[in-house]
Amino acid sequence: MTPPETRAAFLRLIRMAAETEQLRKLIFSKPYATGAQKITCRLSVRRGRTVLLAEEMLPDGKVRHLGLTSDEIDSYLAPLSESYGEINLLTPAGDAVLRNARGGTATVKGMVPLSEKLKSGGLTDSCVTPPDREKAYLIPHDTPFLTALGISDRNGRVHDRMQGKFRQINRFVELLADVYTSLPGTGTLSVYDLCCGKSYLSFAVYHYLSRICGRDVDMLCIDRKADVVDYCRTVAQAAGFDDMRFVADDIRNTPSDRAPDLVISLHACDIATDLVLKTAVRLGAGVILSTPCCHRNLSRHLNAPALNFAAAYPQLRGKLCDALTDGLRLLYLRKEGYRVTAAELVDPESTPKNTLLRGIRDPSFCKGSPKAAVAEAEYRQALLFLMGDDASAYLEALQ
Repeated sequence: MTPPETRAAFLRLIRMAAETEQLRKLIFSKPYATGAQKITCRLSVRRGRTVLLAEEMLPDGKVRHLGLTSDEIDSYLAPLSESYGEINLLTPAGDAVLRNARGGTATVKGMVPLSEKLKSGGLTDSCVTPPDREKAYLIPHDTPFLTALGISDRNGRVHDRMQGKFRQINRFVELLADVYTSLPGTGTLSVYDLCCGKSYLSFAVYHYLSRICGRDVDMLCIDRKADVVDYCRTVAQAAGFDDMRFVADDIRNTPSDRAPDLVISLHACDIATDLVLKTAVRLGAGVILSTPCCHRNLSRHLNAPALNFAAAYPQLRGKLCDALTDGLRLLYLRKEGYRVTAAELVDPESTPKNTLLRGIRDPSFCKGSPKAAVAEAEYRQALLFLMGDDASAYLEALQ
């Protein structure tokens, strides 16, 4: 057989092993191209149906999991059959291996006898593993404040329409747990939620810090909508969260009599996120965790001919400005003395607005230092590159 025919035959063998539930493990190793360094697959059950679970080991050390239905298996495996040096199929009836040489040749071992055994039937041991155990969330689905918020019902079951919100707040708390050691180790923690909305994150963060970490927490939540603030007060009372305060006001009026240990914000729209960051910097916040929403301001002022190959198309321009705006925000925080990074908040399928900007104040930062001058210059250079003469108008909109 030619190499393409050999690979196609091996893929049919994989399909047969999956359909007869004899696929115990499928391993892709020795990659020739960029992508996952290793892929391990097995059969399991998700939502009542058998799927091929693929675990991809990515170059940056992260792991990605995919659940492939019967209709998706072929399209997923076909390109992989050419880009890995070795593919091992392990079954109770025997094993087979496909080896791809860099010259384009393909050899296979064990395929014929395994194929005959799978076709003969009589194999009773299924390799389909039980469903994976439910993820252990920091905030379980039956936590009382989730019921008060309308995320879970009285029996502690998360409403179907709120599954995304449930995962979102748990992921945010996981990211908070990552920076917990950057907060003061003793005393009352001062936490602000700016543009808090319905305060889903506020309640989750308060619960985590006070109930799980055992800290005294003084939490201030601010939003311009008085009716939303009244709603949040009612929820806080029902949840027994006595140290949460809710104020209806513009966040720019936040008093600066103390520096909060932590400032959080979820989906403050467009320049509201910039106002959150500027307010947090003005207050001297120790840690900032902010997830932006909408990025229209830069799109109105973008004037960078070098980017026209993408910016000329509205669909691409929007995505480009999303990334560039958040990049500018990180540069802004860095020039103000913060160590910064961006992280994924939740699966993009839950919401496209899933980037979390993180800033941790660097106690060694000095405004007059060479390091500060470099950070300031980088921020200004980025503004000029992206907007040219419109940079001033862009900045004025953020005041």
